[in-house]
Amino acid sequence: MKKNKPSKYVIIIGCGGLGSSIAGQLSAAGNNVVVVDRDREAFKKLPPEFSGFTIMTEVIGKSALVDSKIEQAHILIASTDDDNTNIMIAQIAKMIYHVPKVIARVFEPSRMRVYKDLDIETISPTILAASVVSDSILNEGDVES
Repeated sequence: MKKNKPSKYVIIIGCGGLGSSIAGQLSAAGNNVVVVDRDREAFKKLPPEFSGFTIMTEVIGKSALVDSKIEQAHILIASTDDDNTNIMIAQIAKMIYHVPKVIARVFEPSRMRVYKDLDIETISPTILAASVVSDSILNEGDVES
């Protein structure tokens, strides 16, 4: 008999392509998910089966974190399209609110060292895309015709 994992309280800041996809997957897995974005239209990217909550407010500022009940969060994901915004939100979540797991999207790979020094996990679309393209080119001869 398989045990169900307890649900987690997850806050996602930024409801673009990445944030909305993560929100849908985590919600479908039974987690309590809150998505914060400043643009009401962004929430249309959430999948129809998304069962969490949305908060429309400026993502930078205390109200976004307080309104999303950050003090209860197990995980915070900063997935806006701005590295500076993501690092600021991630730092506040980690250092002030002591969120156990903080993940930030980073577009500029040279900034990843800062996040690592702050003990913040990162995901870099730039590095992931470069790896996929490189692997495709480097492994091209491995495919049998």
